Amino acid sequence: MTQQSVPLRHEIPEKYKWNAESLFASKAAWEAELNRLGDALPALAAFEGRLGERPQVLAHLMDVMDVLSSRLSKVVVYASLSYAVDLRDQEAAAAMARARDLAGRFRAAQAFVDPELLSMGEAKLRAWIGHEPALASMTHYVDDLFRQQRHVRSAEVEQVLGLLADPFRGIASTADALTDADLRFAPARATDGAEIEVTQGTLNRILAGPDREARRTAYEHYTDQFLAFKNTLATALSTSLKQNVFQMRVRRYESTLDMALSRHNVPTEVFHNLIATFRKHLPIWHRYWAVRRKMLGIDTLQPYDVWAPLTDRQPQVPFEQAIDWIVRGLAPMGEAYVRVLRRGALEQRWVDVYPNQGKSAGAFSSGRQGTFPFIVMSYNDNLFSMSTLAHELGHSMHSYLTWQTQPYLYADYALFVAEVASNFHQAMVRDYLLRTHADDPAFEIAVIEEAMSNFHRYFFIMPTLARFELEAHRRAERGQGLSADSMIDLMADLFAEGYGDEMAFDRNRVGITWATFGHLYIDYYVYQYATGISGANALARRILDGTPGAVDAYLSFLKAGSSVYALDALKMAGVDLTTPEAVEVTFGVLDGLVARLEGMNR
Repeated sequence: MTQQSVPLRHEIPEKYKWNAESLFASKAAWEAELNRLGDALPALAAFEGRLGERPQVLAHLMDVMDVLSSRLSKVVVYASLSYAVDLRDQEAAAAMARARDLAGRFRAAQAFVDPELLSMGEAKLRAWIGHEPALASMTHYVDDLFRQQRHVRSAEVEQVLGLLADPFRGIASTADALTDADLRFAPARATDGAEIEVTQGTLNRILAGPDREARRTAYEHYTDQFLAFKNTLATALSTSLKQNVFQMRVRRYESTLDMALSRHNVPTEVFHNLIATFRKHLPIWHRYWAVRRKMLGIDTLQPYDVWAPLTDRQPQVPFEQAIDWIVRGLAPMGEAYVRVLRRGALEQRWVDVYPNQGKSAGAFSSGRQGTFPFIVMSYNDNLFSMSTLAHELGHSMHSYLTWQTQPYLYADYALFVAEVASNFHQAMVRDYLLRTHADDPAFEIAVIEEAMSNFHRYFFIMPTLARFELEAHRRAERGQGLSADSMIDLMADLFAEGYGDEMAFDRNRVGITWATFGHLYIDYYVYQYATGISGANALARRILDGTPGAVDAYLSFLKAGSSVYALDALKMAGVDLTTPEAVEVTFGVLDGLVARLEGMNR
């Protein structure tokens, strides 16, 4: 008999489920649209070889692609989220596979476009854009296309690469299915002997709980299952890394890092500067481990103590209360901003709120232009969940404002800036809570603790994973083998540097951390959490300090989408991540939080 039970999907009230009906009234309606789209794809072939005829032909193609892309987006979002909320639903899994297959065929069907545009020459295209109003929006697209000209292959090669996209993604889907749906964890044991169910959706709640025995057993049982499948998971990740190396060589890049960052015109120095600044400031983290150990009153700090409560007065934060605090914290952004947020979260059902059996781990914002910016998470009625919700609503508001402003061509934003808006929300809400609860020391500690948990994930774990990813890619590029044990050793060594002398840990359990992060299947994604939190805290400081024009500048950044390069969009908002300044500012914020805890512990 378990102490806590995770409900089945059908037991969750409708008001706490994402609004699938806003996309399709039924699965049958989705099925019909999927089939219609499949029938419509051959229409793109009529444009192949004709783009250079006259500007109107190109403009017509762009219109057709916009319409098809918008329709495809709804099909893919409906299928992917239906599966994400219950990974054990085999019908939903099959639907997602069909949607992804269709998306792959769509990419292949339009693969001729960029090679043909390149063959036309930059001068001709710019002349057309200058004289044909229907092509005016293509200016930045063409700039970016010719910037990457040497990496675009022939139409035939691009078609093959387009067809490879879906099967290449399969290895990540396999890893997700194993870790999120198939792995079963032994229950944790509380100090009183009671069993507590361990799932992807409940783990964080247990680790943030006061019972050290429950934390220890939950952590061990969770990591031990990943260790039990270490060879399978290592093979999956190694295959993903080799796929990146394949893409690097086909597209003629110098390294996988160069390839990943070049997509958004980010120089590799941004990555290396981040890592260098991170390593320089590791002593701040060492101080935090020391004060945490003292505040917990334990002799030896373990990894499962990182999230343990530093106060026994952890506030309960129901979902509706969380929305209220988030809205109040973001009040400096203006009434129009918070009105959209409040309505989306409470009326339009952007958020799939609570955990259920089979639900995808973690939290994410998902959607496309023409849909709501949906959120899938497992809310647990505490400050940590409230912070996660604020984070994902930052993504969703970024998407919403981009979609309202940009044409479909630029209706997305680079991963490089994605984590800015999310962490900005957290910084603003955190500041509000600390200001309005200054007379409650226990609440203050709880807020600082949540902040440190957030910094731990994005400013400690993610840079460490980024270092791991860089070295793993380099080994793959050299043709070295990537065994489970070698990856575990590498991960453990990097964490040992970050923990210093204050943390004791089992090398295998800490070393398997790479297997618990599906983020690594998106090449060089994780470092962007650290650059994102850096940009976010610098921008929040500008607004909270009342810097003239800071709010409007930030809103302009949110609305820019991919109409400008990511670094330039951030410069519009007031932050330059080509320098270490924002990273240094954010380490200053971290240092201040640690100092406050040290002061409380004297």
